[in-house]
Amino acid sequence: MPVTSVESDAEALTMTLVADFAAGPERLWQVFTDPCQLERFWGPPNWPATFASFDFERGGRARYAMASPTGEIARGSWEFIDIDEPRGFEVVDSFVDENGDAIPGMPAMRMTFAFEQTDAGSRLTNVTYFDSLEGLEQVFAMGAVEGSTLAINQLDTVLQGLREFAQGTGTQLEILDDQRVRITRLIEGPRELVWRAHVDPDLMRQWMLGPDGWRMSVADVDVSVGGDYRIAWEPEPGTEGEGFGFDGTTLLVDEPRRIVQTEHMTGTDFPSTTNDLSFYEEDGATLVTLLIAYPDAATRDTVLATGMVEGMEQSFERMERVVLA
Repeated sequence: MPVTSVESDAEALTMTLVADFAAGPERLWQVFTDPCQLERFWGPPNWPATFASFDFERGGRARYAMASPTGEIARGSWEFIDIDEPRGFEVVDSFVDENGDAIPGMPAMRMTFAFEQTDAGSRLTNVTYFDSLEGLEQVFAMGAVEGSTLAINQLDTVLQGLREFAQGTGTQLEILDDQRVRITRLIEGPRELVWRAHVDPDLMRQWMLGPDGWRMSVADVDVSVGGDYRIAWEPEPGTEGEGFGFDGTTLLVDEPRRIVQTEHMTGTDFPSTTNDLSFYEEDGATLVTLLIAYPDAATRDTVLATGMVEGMEQSFERMERVVLA
């Protein structure tokens, strides 16, 4: 993982994050100063950022919003204080409301981003300066260390480009912590079509089948916020196994970028998971990212042991072969 340390200093009122990358400092500069690239990692998993404006000059401002899986919105604003291309820049980072006004009682923080050459590539040093110990403690209580670590650890994908990062690797699983996993798959096809393949019942029946010998027997899908869905599968004649299915509710829709749904195994008392599915297109290929939040590590391990990831890979291969061909 790129992040090597996150340290706080209560006496100096600072938090310092250090991360190392294989790419050079010029490439780091590019991703931090291009909002289209920046919003792919500025925000931890399940809280992706969207930049509404980005006036990159001294005295200019950038405004962004991060959305939780249940639609909660956290908004922020950067005021650019200093710019020293390509070595770094400095901002004042503030919590703001929907109008861009600072939220009373929330701290404003000075932040510096420094990019330096290393033998292996480059190093990011990000220092956050607080006005008071209360402000530092407030931000730490909101999960600043974990959130910033998870966010910056997503940067490798952006620095390399989708095809270099993921092409030919198949369906990949990362265990983020005791409750969360991230599953990624690069699909050779445009985002709009990959999105439709995930939400259109007629297309879903063509590819979302796991191993050969199964068919989707139920595909009742409502992708509006608050809408319910139910999907079920059964074996074809000659295939061993028993039918099963899932049901849940749609929590968030940002077509064609993101959809969040709960998922429960139909007919059981197993706890539900939260499935956060996002799509990012680059050069005609789409990176599909599924973040799953389990209730605990035991449930996570039980589900992964079923061969879920292998079944997903077989389905994705079928999508490329049947739907996108």
